[in-house]
Amino acid sequence: MSMTSAKSSLVLLHADDDVAVAAQGLQPGDKLEADSRPVQAHEAVPFGHKISLRDLRDGEPVRKYGQIIGFATSDIPAGSWVHTHNVQAGEFARASEASREVPPDPPRLEGKTFAGYRREDGRAATRNYIAVISTVNCSASVSKYVAHKFDESVLREFPQVDGVIGLTHHGGCGMQFGGENHRMLNRVLGGYARHPNVAGFVLVGLGCETGAMGFLLQDQGLVQLGAKQPQPPPVVSIQDAGGTRQAVEAAAEEVARMLPKVNDVRREPIPASELILGTECGGSDGNSGVTANPAVGRASDLLVACGGTSILSEMSEIYGAEQLLVRRARTPQVAEKLLERIRWWEWYADIFGAKLDNNPSPGNKEGGITTIYEKSLGAVMKGGTTALNAVYEYAEPVTSKGFVVMDSPGFDPPSVTGMVAGGAHVVVFTTGRGSCFGCKPVPSIKVATNTPLFERLPDDMDINAGVILEGRPIEEVGEEIFEEILAVASGKQTKSEQHGIGEEEFVPWNIGPIL
Repeated sequence: MSMTSAKSSLVLLHADDDVAVAAQGLQPGDKLEADSRPVQAHEAVPFGHKISLRDLRDGEPVRKYGQIIGFATSDIPAGSWVHTHNVQAGEFARASEASREVPPDPPRLEGKTFAGYRREDGRAATRNYIAVISTVNCSASVSKYVAHKFDESVLREFPQVDGVIGLTHHGGCGMQFGGENHRMLNRVLGGYARHPNVAGFVLVGLGCETGAMGFLLQDQGLVQLGAKQPQPPPVVSIQDAGGTRQAVEAAAEEVARMLPKVNDVRREPIPASELILGTECGGSDGNSGVTANPAVGRASDLLVACGGTSILSEMSEIYGAEQLLVRRARTPQVAEKLLERIRWWEWYADIFGAKLDNNPSPGNKEGGITTIYEKSLGAVMKGGTTALNAVYEYAEPVTSKGFVVMDSPGFDPPSVTGMVAGGAHVVVFTTGRGSCFGCKPVPSIKVATNTPLFERLPDDMDINAGVILEGRPIEEVGEEIFEEILAVASGKQTKSEQHGIGEEEFVPWNIGPIL
């Protein structure tokens, strides 16, 4: 990326680009320069939006990031505002030779640690929660009632416990037993139950749901945490317990029994190589791919250099940029798995009469993003520059080191839910419009793409990547994000944690029909 002087107010991302990004609002007649390419604004161009650097003909491809982001739908003179009124996505071939540009592994970064919890089975944790997990929506209220019994007044006696959370959802029944949707939900529930940040859990069900408790336990191999010999975890069936009140009392007794043991932990130094990072972007704008996402990419590279893992998700927002990841896939098999997921998404959208270019959202477009290709090209920057080592199904346990991809939707809550179920210890979430998001039992670090947003939502944003537009190097901001990841993994509270946000955002992805 090449940043022009503040005086020109333009950002040119690649020498082959047809457009530059407005680093501030432009007015008609403004004389500008993008890396020695002069241009005069013919009309107003909003902050974060694009201005054409040359004359573009109707039907001609438009390039940003050195890649095609769409096609002109009319003649676009140099100096014009380039957006949805004169550009659309269109179709074009994006095939790329698999593993053609696999980068070398980065030099090992030694000595980086965080202060985490070491579980009895050896796994590392960044938080210390007890979870009340509902197997079906019919037991959601009971699960919440149980969690609410353990408020601050109760937990004051257990200072090492971060909280008792009720993980509830809208599914668990009306699905094909043993079908893909059932197994996906099981992966999510099992992943949260096994998550190292969950020191103890209770499963709460109704008793007659399709998402049967016994099948979940067997399918996910769930056992009581901390037991010397494998034992079934505590489970409560509302119907077997005798109703709502009795089920709440029974589950609350199980939680109360856990509290002293869960509280008996202390943080200790743990190598950064054991961290799994989840990356997400929501409420994106035209600066997401200019500031915050590439800065997170730098942080991702640093974690990979430590021997850790970084997850890129939102497959529907990789669409249109998958060719870049295919080239750096460690093996052709990894590349093919990514492409298979892209083909699945095309099929999945088509059966509902939808199009993947329905994303970007109206808010994304207001922030300057014109097509799904443009959004995706900016989004994949969160994955940094290292080799793509693996591609995971939704909510699968992430076991590979390095940079990996997880299939998930672009809707932030189910996307992050999948990464947490897969084992992510910390989430870094970039936003240009102002997404206020948390994801208990995992902390979420908010990175603002621009300074006006950071100043407008100071109680929700953790880091301001907008300083990149003011001349601060991407690498420097990326290193700041990396150090913040280590600090948060060590116990520093994020803004969303201070607000208590994170339980309602537990949203397992539902891909199937409701029967």
